[in-house]
Amino acid sequence: MERGVSGPRLIIVCGLPGSGKTTHAKRLANRLGAVRFCPDEWMEALGIDLWDAEMRSRVEALEWKLAQELLERELTVIIEWGTWARAERDALRIGARELGASVELHVLTEPMELLLERIERRGLENPPISRDALERWCAAFETPTPEEMDLFDAPLSEFQRMRRGGVDW
Repeated sequence: MERGVSGPRLIIVCGLPGSGKTTHAKRLANRLGAVRFCPDEWMEALGIDLWDAEMRSRVEALEWKLAQELLERELTVIIEWGTWARAERDALRIGARELGASVELHVLTEPMELLLERIERRGLENPPISRDALERWCAAFETPTPEEMDLFDAPLSEFQRMRRGGVDW
């Protein structure tokens, strides 16, 4: 586990399906001793259809409530919801800052062909994610601008510093 983490910290892992959010978040959680929130895992464990948007919103609201309680206890929390929209990322950042937390944004991007390959290989979704759906989601994804990235704190993780520097692990 990395040392030097002081005070509450929210790490938002942003990306499309297949971009590596869960793999990245699990590595960070292990390294930082953080609590990780992934709605897909909760929904699967509860037998909830992953495509049920209303239930996903409810699960994410519950996860955010718990995340805020953990931040108040000065812990590190990782949210891996995808956070495709800037408004979503802003709400998390502002909410965490109101609790005195530092906030990181980790953006994971990959070419669409690699996303499709990873999605097919993992075979988690039923029905499977189609190329058409992924194309629509890529078009809807609001890639963080440099100005938005400047609103977040520098990452504690060497992994993320390397990605920002152009080295992809």
